[in-house]
Amino acid sequence: MSRRDFMQLTAVLGAAALLPNKITRAATADGAGTLHPLRIGYLPITDASPFLVAHAKKFYAEEGLDVEQPKLFRAWPQLVEAFLAGQIDVIHLLAPTTLMVRYGSKFPAKIVAWNHVNGSALTVAPDVNNLRDLAGKTVAVPFWFSIHNVILQHLLRKEGLVAVSKFSGKANEVKLVIMPPPDMLSALANGSIAGYIVAEPFNAAAENLKVGKILRFTGDVWQSHACCVVFMREADLELRPEWSQGVVNSIVKAQRWIRENRQETAQILSKESGNNYTPHPQAVLERALSHYDADTYSQQGALQHVDWQQRRIDFQPFPYPSYTEELVRLLKLTHVEGDVKFLNGLNPSAVAKDLVDDRFVRKAIEKAGGAKAFDLPDSLLRKENLA
Repeated sequence: MSRRDFMQLTAVLGAAALLPNKITRAATADGAGTLHPLRIGYLPITDASPFLVAHAKKFYAEEGLDVEQPKLFRAWPQLVEAFLAGQIDVIHLLAPTTLMVRYGSKFPAKIVAWNHVNGSALTVAPDVNNLRDLAGKTVAVPFWFSIHNVILQHLLRKEGLVAVSKFSGKANEVKLVIMPPPDMLSALANGSIAGYIVAEPFNAAAENLKVGKILRFTGDVWQSHACCVVFMREADLELRPEWSQGVVNSIVKAQRWIRENRQETAQILSKESGNNYTPHPQAVLERALSHYDADTYSQQGALQHVDWQQRRIDFQPFPYPSYTEELVRLLKLTHVEGDVKFLNGLNPSAVAKDLVDDRFVRKAIEKAGGAKAFDLPDSLLRKENLA
């Protein structure tokens, strides 16, 4: 996402805020009166894996759903705009951006499940060996309202560094820029940035191309954090509950299948498969989905909590309320551009209850084998672990 893309998304959400009643009526009428095929929107990153695997393995059809070929979008503004306009029924979206949509623009949509956990990293130039080395340098993030920006700034604060949009001359400043993930690789290679923090498979690609190394995995900073979540219109959830349950069932079933079939998942998503899901080589996707060598990454400092026993990217669908609460608290400490006045009035516990609708995912988890199938506690409660 370029700065232009960010401004476009801000404009789209601003327009939605001015016309909430009209949009709600359109979504409600569509949800109540039209039985069109399920329409899925996604960006070609590993975050979208459950949506795409569910399509490839015909899990939607098993739930009795007629479904179109998932539609690939190149940038978040186009994906969000299509969703707001009712052209797409379900999307994966950056967890912090859902706050921007529901509370910044007052659009009636909710998180119904997590799409994956972890799956991102801070990748840096070969001469950067620790966070302090980023002082006075530029780091790229995919979007201000992203878990990447939140975790990066958390790390910088712990080192006494300050995230800025423009340098003011202070020695402890790190300049953040918004950049489309595909551009991050070349920018790192030519030295215009010192690093980037983003979803896979762009970190794995930098490793394979030997243009950068992983300084920290985000999941090693915030244990099993959500990145992208499953986002649906509230009208569909209320007016078409059986249909909505089928959608969530399919995505949850796909998450369990991916956990047990990572290499085949890479093949399905790869450009070599002919499925037209992503433009990424199978080798890069396999690394992103599976490669998490504890010895190597511990030696270079990228992995500091081996005892957490995590995967580089994993898939568990339950949206813990404790995560949503912590996310709201951290966002209030995070430097972002744009109109963020809506953040000031958000109460973390209230948001956890209002933003998330977990009725469907609870049933879907049981249908897919229960909590243990996803290494979840029976209570479906946890305490957030932020290093």
